[in-house]
Amino acid sequence: MIVSYVIWVVCYSCLILTIFIALYGIITRPNLIKKIIAYTIFSDSINLFIVFLGYRRLPNAKIAVLPLKPTPEEIAMYEETAVDPLVQCLVLTAIVIGLAVILFFTFLAIQLYRLYGTLDSREITKKSRLRW
Repeated sequence: MIVSYVIWVVCYSCLILTIFIALYGIITRPNLIKKIIAYTIFSDSINLFIVFLGYRRLPNAKIAVLPLKPTPEEIAMYEETAVDPLVQCLVLTAIVIGLAVILFFTFLAIQLYRLYGTLDSREITKKSRLRW
């Protein structure tokens, strides 16, 4: 039991560390491709963290599917052992939205490269000030 608890603490700690490293990459890196990669890691880490929060650490945890005509005993067992399906639905939605945002950022980076010839945000800022 203690080993299982230690494993969960290590998983949570690694996820939090990964989130902060990705956030650091988003804030400090001037290259837009590196920012997109850091955002991808950040988004995936947040989604996995939310899944971990919604998971019940039970030895007999089951998926959230009921039979067609459940008996009261099956419903009671479902309430005690089923993993929360709302978290899974929200994460699935977040994955789709995150993919759309990543594709938008990639398209934006391609257009900025075509316009300015670089992906360095400092150079883009300098060149855009010269244009206006």
